[in-house]
Amino acid sequence: MPNASPVIRILFVCTGNICRSPTAEGVFRHLVDKEGLKDRFQIDSAGTDSYHAGQGPDKRAVKIAKKYGVSIGHQLARALTAKDYDTYDYIFAMDGGHFHELKERAPAKHKAQIQMFLSACTHIDKQEVPDPWYGDEKDFEQVFGLVNEGAQALLKKIREERNL
Repeated sequence: MPNASPVIRILFVCTGNICRSPTAEGVFRHLVDKEGLKDRFQIDSAGTDSYHAGQGPDKRAVKIAKKYGVSIGHQLARALTAKDYDTYDYIFAMDGGHFHELKERAPAKHKAQIQMFLSACTHIDKQEVPDPWYGDEKDFEQVFGLVNEGAQALLKKIREERNL
């Protein structure tokens, strides 16, 4: 008998949707696929700003993700919309600034739970994924590591909450 459970919709948000959030989208999608849960999730990413809309992820993010077997080069940046608050079950902010902006921009009544992306990582002190944009590949490598840890913890938490 096919599983009739609802699809879990997740949106990852950073500033321009070219570094952190596309990495989170790609890593989370990779983990979900690996666990055989592809049909249970809808995964996307967006930026709080639209200035990179239509562009692919930063080439450094693509290179580091590829190094770990994660494909993100096909993604295109887009800006967060008001509709996203009702389309998604969870909206994950990559840092505190995004979290506050997401809360501020949220319609009075909305479906999405807005959370910090690293909130499920109870074993680390950090709650923010630093912006690697002005850094070098080492910074993108650090971000990938944090995102990978965050995505694993997040998937574990959602699986427990939703009995997946």
